[in-house]
Amino acid sequence: MSANPLPTSLYESLLLKIVTILELTQKSEGTVTPQAKQALLQATNDFKNSINQAKELAAGLPGGEMLVQDQDEVIEMLEKLRDAKRAQLAQFAAKSLASGNQSALDNRMEIDSMASTPFHE
Repeated sequence: MSANPLPTSLYESLLLKIVTILELTQKSEGTVTPQAKQALLQATNDFKNSINQAKELAAGLPGGEMLVQDQDEVIEMLEKLRDAKRAQLAQFAAKSLASGNQSALDNRMEIDSMASTPFHE
């Protein structure tokens, strides 16, 4: 069983870390005291390290970017598929037009033959 390639707990912790930074900056003493400055520095460094770790994990996910050669192969395959579909459509249109022309020709011949046939009662 493989490990989760993208641990969601890391991403969930980012929100808590940013909240901690905001709380530290909103305290009544702000960043005036050395202890407050140190706490803010530690919180921001922790957040920054977590962001960097999250970026590395995201960049290391399998898949994503394709090599140019692979992109060219996919494009070539899609172009062949497109050309085959166009040929199929042209073939269908030609058949449709031919059968439409033939039935129009049949109708015209039927009308012509009726016109030249003497009327008998």
